[in-house]
Amino acid sequence: MTTTDPMIWPTLSYRDARAAIAFLREAFGFEERCVYARDDDPSVVEHAELRWPPGGGVMLGSAGKDDGPFGSRVPGNDAVYVVCDDPDGLFARATAAGAAVVRGLADEDYGSRGFTVRDPEGNLWSFGTYRGE
Repeated sequence: MTTTDPMIWPTLSYRDARAAIAFLREAFGFEERCVYARDDDPSVVEHAELRWPPGGGVMLGSAGKDDGPFGSRVPGNDAVYVVCDDPDGLFARATAAGAAVVRGLADEDYGSRGFTVRDPEGNLWSFGTYRGE
């Protein structure tokens, strides 16, 4: 493992994981790397990985897929912050794909520029130029 390998992978659950994958690809530009579904019910996504092109990514799966701690999570309650270099372009892409604006494009007093939108199942996605301290 190198220092450029992602070390943190937010994990989300969705009622319709396949629709979420399509939305995250179209609205934000995530790249689908793998999707593992149940053999007897392909609508149930056991695990999926979507890469963020500059690095890192998210994992997701279907809500209600089992009684375990991940399968029984209530979807739509998560929030993710993603570093991006072009928040203006990404904002236009996200809103064109139907992302609901929570906080429009703004320049922050700490030097970041970004925005927050809600995905179709209620999760908050913040994108900005702030890379942390």
